[in-house]
Amino acid sequence: MQTNARYHAQETWDAIAESFDTTRRTPWKQCIDFIDTLKKTDIVVDCGCGNGRHLLPSAARCFEAIGVDISRKLLCIVQRKVKEKNIKNISLSHADLVHLPFRENSVDAVLCIASLHNIKGRDNRQAAVREIYRILKPNGTAFVSVWSRWQDRYRAYFLRQFFVRSGEFGDIDIYWRQHNLNIPRFYHLYSKKEFIQELCDAGFTIEQVQDARIHSKRFPDNYFATVRKIII
Repeated sequence: MQTNARYHAQETWDAIAESFDTTRRTPWKQCIDFIDTLKKTDIVVDCGCGNGRHLLPSAARCFEAIGVDISRKLLCIVQRKVKEKNIKNISLSHADLVHLPFRENSVDAVLCIASLHNIKGRDNRQAAVREIYRILKPNGTAFVSVWSRWQDRYRAYFLRQFFVRSGEFGDIDIYWRQHNLNIPRFYHLYSKKEFIQELCDAGFTIEQVQDARIHSKRFPDNYFATVRKIII
């Protein structure tokens, strides 16, 4: 990710970190179901760990859990929780997902939940997926989620943008307005086909793609993919 874009993303998520934490306490069932498939000896990396709502359950299940996030303030929130709960097998890394600070073939599993879609630029998002592939051991598994472009809330917007768009189709600023804040966050909302293609282009074998309606009534608002690094 370019330096300016990285600093802008960090400033954005630092600005909403405390507010974000108060609204994102409950882990998603889809993520817990994936975590429950992992081994007690596994090393798992949570890419874009946010306030730790999936990192802490990963640590309870696995040998070691590593949280990566671009926001220092979110990492501080996680560190506070780690100390309060006296958790010994969590470590944290301040980094962006385009350049993960881990060796090739070094981890057993990766979570990347609602983070990939916050990376600006197709090349950068593709680089992030390739980084997940790079750090996974052969036969390692990853669980990746993104927001759907055609969910109820944004469907009309993107139907209009199809004819008048500028920039990458799927890009949108979504404002964080909790606790009297008004801060734009960059999102790239995915079609299902685009999501699958990016994962395949990185070399992953797709095991399952789930459509989920977490807040939407009619159309899926999230896609969850279970993928594996299979070396032939």
